Amino acid sequence: MKKMRLFLSLFMSVILVFSCKKQEDKTTVKPTVDKLPYFIASDFTPQWLTVSDLEGKHKIPSFSFTNQNGDTITNDTYKDKIYVADFFFTICPGICPKLTKNMNLIQDTYKNDNDIKLLSHTVMPWHDSVPVLKEYAIKNTIDDRKWNLVTGDKEEIYTIARKGYFADEDFVKTQDENSFIHTENFILVDTQGYIRGVYNGTIPIDVKRLIRHIEILKKERP
Repeated sequence: MKKMRLFLSLFMSVILVFSCKKQEDKTTVKPTVDKLPYFIASDFTPQWLTVSDLEGKHKIPSFSFTNQNGDTITNDTYKDKIYVADFFFTICPGICPKLTKNMNLIQDTYKNDNDIKLLSHTVMPWHDSVPVLKEYAIKNTIDDRKWNLVTGDKEEIYTIARKGYFADEDFVKTQDENSFIHTENFILVDTQGYIRGVYNGTIPIDVKRLIRHIEILKKERP
């Protein structure tokens, strides 16, 4: 009899715990993402900051490069624009074709939205001259009104990749300035030049997440 009572007691306890768990699951609502964090350090730790918190915080530094048309591209080109940046080179046989394909997807998604732009930096500027970038742009149906492929001084490109966009994970670990940069990151930058997201540009589901986040940033515009 004692064993029966013990069994019934344990059975009722399990039922009670399960019932409470189900009730908890019903009342738990996952928060809706309606604001993006800021990324102000190379470890990409997200920080939710207010406008008053942003003074002195990291943003993309000044730059000046040359695009596939031979035009000078600077921060002013992207002033008040939301943009996606990445790093590639035209003869890359590995991840770069995937990056270009997925950048094309973003280009097509926002082909009629002048407030969304793209910026791809070559990490092999000694090879990727203006004519080479132009040929690559034509081959990959790149719209130069929306998407700039830029080349320039190697040191300047590598510096902005590592210290501006935090795009080189190996550099964070090794601090080797001579190391070749090769990253799959897409970096989302807001209208004020702050980094608001980082995504694996080779993974379609992450590119879809990036597009969702662009829509969130659009709602921040005054």
